[in-house]
Amino acid sequence: MPSRRASEFVCDQCGSRTAKWAGRCPNCGEWDSLNEVASHKKTSLKEGSIGFAKPKTLSEVSASGYPRLSAGMPEVDRVFGGGLVAGSMTLLGGEPGIGKSTLLLQMCDNTGKDQNTALYASGEESPHQIKMRATRLGINGNSISVLPEVSVGSILNVAESMKPKLLIIDSIQTAHVEEVGSAPGSVTQIRESAARFLRFAKNTQTPIVIAGHVTKEGNIAGPRALEHLVDVVLYLEGDAFGAWRILRGVKNRFGATFEVAVLEMRHSGLIEITNPSEAFLSERQKSAPGSAIAVTIEGTRALMVEVQALVNRTVYSLPKRISNGIDSNRLTMLVAVLDRRANLPTSDLDIYVNVVGGLRIAEPAADLPVALAIASSIRDTPINPDLAAFGEIGLSGEIRSVSVPDIRIDEVNRMLFKSCLVPKSVDSNWIGSSKISSIREALDEAFL
Repeated sequence: MPSRRASEFVCDQCGSRTAKWAGRCPNCGEWDSLNEVASHKKTSLKEGSIGFAKPKTLSEVSASGYPRLSAGMPEVDRVFGGGLVAGSMTLLGGEPGIGKSTLLLQMCDNTGKDQNTALYASGEESPHQIKMRATRLGINGNSISVLPEVSVGSILNVAESMKPKLLIIDSIQTAHVEEVGSAPGSVTQIRESAARFLRFAKNTQTPIVIAGHVTKEGNIAGPRALEHLVDVVLYLEGDAFGAWRILRGVKNRFGATFEVAVLEMRHSGLIEITNPSEAFLSERQKSAPGSAIAVTIEGTRALMVEVQALVNRTVYSLPKRISNGIDSNRLTMLVAVLDRRANLPTSDLDIYVNVVGGLRIAEPAADLPVALAIASSIRDTPINPDLAAFGEIGLSGEIRSVSVPDIRIDEVNRMLFKSCLVPKSVDSNWIGSSKISSIREALDEAFL
């Protein structure tokens, strides 16, 4: 009687393993998420076997820098930390239709003009569809080889024989490893596929960029371990119906984290915006109430963006607090501080706050401009149009210092603004700096 194949059950949601099937995962509690996969016998490597790595002292390790491959777009190279590092693996996430495939195709065309410079493996589109996009983008495709394949083994065999300068996987949710029994897109398939691509990248020093879709919560679909596995994690953000796209780095082992590149989606592809502050402020109405200019830091760069606020008498028993681009809990706190410390009644007002351009600001330095915009809308009085501001607001109404104020002030000066509200503790000799210590002082200085 033939022996039964050893198997186990893996949860598609959390990746936990169990020897028996159950209707509900014992780890995360998700229903109907356990799938049967073949279990592999674990073997240990002995000294002298293939793949055995011997330890080295740090003094024996070369200190030379990693060779980098330019993406052909300086703003995108900035997010990568100077270009794609040889042997690195990058995860590019974003909503469907946001422009991931467009950006990847442009990167393939920009990496070089030699034959077989880049290998574009697509499991979602046919070569004809990719050719149609390339034609629209003005790409002749002489340096790009297209491979319509989902099998990880087949992709790696082709890549090993071609030895491309850049390997694109679009997308990781369609990749399939034949030895794994679960369906493509499952936790097990994504984890195993990414691990094999990573080993290939390290062994051949080929930079790999894999695309990944995001869930409704904004996270990359698949196990969270996928983000820990790769070297660089990038998100392409923005409104799919708008023109602006923001490429944000959330993890980078070879450069600064949280760098951003501002791109504009046009018919001919994604175009770099070399002066994001000017682009974000290009359409603002200087005399409109409820508008303030914030100076925020993204990575190592200072950006100036417009913060808009609108207040209206509420018709509900509980007033609304709606924000776009800043944390809603932060907005609730700032409204309470304005009510308590600045004598601006807000209990009967609906308050809406928006960061223009689709940028999301997570740092507390945006507290002061957000508060100024709300106060301006409540008073129906515009703020000085040549004024920018940054600073954290405490619960006592005090203005606290923030990081790298000198870089922020340099950006304000470069954009030809005449004045800037800064925390009192900031050491600045710029003639336009107005040092303040409380929200009351800020309101006195801000209005015309």
